[in-house]
Amino acid sequence: MKLISILGSTGSIGTQTLDVIRQHPDELQAAGLCAGSNIDLLEAQIREFHPAAAAVGDEEKAKELAIRVADTDTKILAGMAGMIEVVTLPQVQVVVTAIVGMIGIRPTMEAIRAGKDIALANKETLVTAGHLIIRMARDYGVRILPVDSEHSAIFQSLNGEDHGRIRRLLLTASGGPFRGRSRESLEHVGVAEALNHPNWKMGSKITIDSATMVNKGLEVIEAKWLFGVDLDDICIVVQPQSVIHSAVEFEDKAVIAQLGTPDMRLPIQYALFWPERRPLAGEALDLFALGSISFEKPDLETFKGPALAIKASKTGGTMPTVMNAANERAVAMFLAGKIRFLDIYEIIEECMAAHKVVHHPGLEDILAAEAATYRYIESRW
Repeated sequence: MKLISILGSTGSIGTQTLDVIRQHPDELQAAGLCAGSNIDLLEAQIREFHPAAAAVGDEEKAKELAIRVADTDTKILAGMAGMIEVVTLPQVQVVVTAIVGMIGIRPTMEAIRAGKDIALANKETLVTAGHLIIRMARDYGVRILPVDSEHSAIFQSLNGEDHGRIRRLLLTASGGPFRGRSRESLEHVGVAEALNHPNWKMGSKITIDSATMVNKGLEVIEAKWLFGVDLDDICIVVQPQSVIHSAVEFEDKAVIAQLGTPDMRLPIQYALFWPERRPLAGEALDLFALGSISFEKPDLETFKGPALAIKASKTGGTMPTVMNAANERAVAMFLAGKIRFLDIYEIIEECMAAHKVVHHPGLEDILAAEAATYRYIESRW
């Protein structure tokens, strides 16, 4: 039996992780759950999965939840300290980091120190602190198992291969809801349009990141850290059907890809059972029904997300943190109807231009850069 803690159990990845656990009750068990404030769903999860502990980021909500589930054996914890306790439970072997935002960095680092393997779905962890996380994982003998569909596809394509023979990584993108649109046509798009992703069902923040293609830029940075390749050896390919989830081209020009339906449970399950595979409920990929698969070059002038992320990564230090924090706050403002869609790029660019980089930052430097970026945005918009 493999015992798992989920950081962000009420979100999109967290609920799908629990679905995978639900399908394999004899092999997987949810020992710990963490949520931000959605205690209604968290209570339902506690009653179904009977975790040893559950944490709520909102301390008042944690008190309310403790009263609600007093008839259970689940220990209720609160705040950052509570999340850290849940992901470092002695009996836990794997932590799924499914929480959105930089709040996931500290508990991820503590889980690594506690010797837990990390099924990584929190982009910010590697984008802002990759230089710390990868070294820690090596020092503590911990595996970082990618959960993003693209990075999982690369991970699967590299099975049994010599990483030193990689020529380039082919990171696929759906193109999002605005694929093929001009910059002018995006001047007045609304939130509902931006959230209407053609292929994937995801949380609001990541769906907007897909629309701006910032998400793909963050994934380029993640791939650099996960697979030890140069940024210039990562190529973004638009694959509108979201059937090829990514591929690896080797020095002999062979290309190995992973294909499948757009179902996040597959990479989640692969990370939890690696290096083995298990049956997964749902539709199989029907190549005859699909008929064809198409490829396009990304429009990186209209959709500036990848260029901004790559620029931040090449600058290094605290710049990726600023880029990520600016995007995080700008997306929240767009979802709240406070700014236009294209203003997201403007806010990121201005924050990056105003930032004085701290090279070789520690965790406190990273968190300080995030806070400074938020203050800068509040002073300007």
